[in-house]
Amino acid sequence: MLTRRLIVCLDVKGGRVVKGVNFESLRDVGDPVALAERYEREGADEIVYLDISASAEERATLLDLARRTAERLFIPLTIGGGIRTADDVARALRAGADKVSLNTSAVERPEVLAEASHRFGAQCVVASIDAALVDGAYRVFVKGGKVPTGLEAVAWARECERQGAGEILLTSIDRDGVRGGYDLALTRAISEAVHVPVIASGGAGTSAHVVEAFDAGGADAALVAGILHDGVATVAELKSAMKRAGVPVRETAGVAA
Repeated sequence: MLTRRLIVCLDVKGGRVVKGVNFESLRDVGDPVALAERYEREGADEIVYLDISASAEERATLLDLARRTAERLFIPLTIGGGIRTADDVARALRAGADKVSLNTSAVERPEVLAEASHRFGAQCVVASIDAALVDGAYRVFVKGGKVPTGLEAVAWARECERQGAGEILLTSIDRDGVRGGYDLALTRAISEAVHVPVIASGGAGTSAHVVEAFDAGGADAALVAGILHDGVATVAELKSAMKRAGVPVRETAGVAA
């Protein structure tokens, strides 16, 4: 049975890790490289860096962070934010990223997913989808969750897969930072609609929520952030809970039976 992954997300702005609620009210929580190393030691399966301001200057900072982190990290690193072209993907991969996440640029020009997938392989291409419930339907938002697109989330996920994305990073804007649990209905709908792995994101508050993402949401991976940054839980504790619940996990020194 395939193991399920626990992925730690580090939102980066101005070279620092920040965290907010519903994509707003950002606060500083630490140095990205130090946090990435710490979470790897605790047993994280992957690290995601997301440049949440996405200006050209911030993207350069993120690439520098990727270089410095890749020198120290042994687990896969994904970076995203401000990635607009296949050439941008190439720069990110050369900087040390294993995968690159595309969001706004993919909505504006879906062919960028196909171009990147063709050049570098689908395993490198992550389609990041930020969705919220609007009038009873899940709709896609871009530009840091601020701009509605009108796209229906399930249909857009299918299109991302068709264009060549090898993975879907699915974030519930409604649940982001609230710690009330993932949007399981949204996660399940996307997971059942595509054949590529789906990463559930937005809402983790307890180890039970993480387990739910797999059991009820059908996710292949769960992304966590704030509960780790604030010391509410550790990676090892979350993976131990997954293991106790029968979720297959990659064994690490920090995971107890």
